[in-house]
Amino acid sequence: MQLPQEPLPLRDIHLPPNPSWWPPAPGWWVLLAVVCGALMAGYLLYRRARRARLWRARVLTEIRQLADRHAHDDVAYATSLHQLLRRAAWRYAADAHHLQGDPWRQTLAQVPVDDATLDTLMTLEARMYQPYATFDRTAIEGAVHRWLQAAWRHVKPLEKSHA
Repeated sequence: MQLPQEPLPLRDIHLPPNPSWWPPAPGWWVLLAVVCGALMAGYLLYRRARRARLWRARVLTEIRQLADRHAHDDVAYATSLHQLLRRAAWRYAADAHHLQGDPWRQTLAQVPVDDATLDTLMTLEARMYQPYATFDRTAIEGAVHRWLQAAWRHVKPLEKSHA
């Protein structure tokens, strides 16, 4: 005996619901982390470059003010530039404020600059104590600026002196 075949009451195929937008897929989290890291690195690099630019501007302004203040007095100008160098050299030697001669040159040499710059900087000391020593203002300003820029880039931790 055969039963009459009735169509089965099947419903049409239903698609699953669309995926929720939250929480995002792991790839979006990785992309967010990369973007945040890039923004933070960009901000830190910008801040560092801005600080260096401001520092350079302050140093150049100070050198220019010293040159204007001591326009006709080479001894006072050499003394002022020498004091500026000593303040900057304090990062490299705690006793930089009273070094003279070869120990002072060794302190200056801790910053990676060429020997011509060191020789030019050493003429400051000679000019301070010998009023008629040779003195080229342009060369001295350039050497001071080069040394200070190199000192800013090359920061060495202050070593403890054995006193």
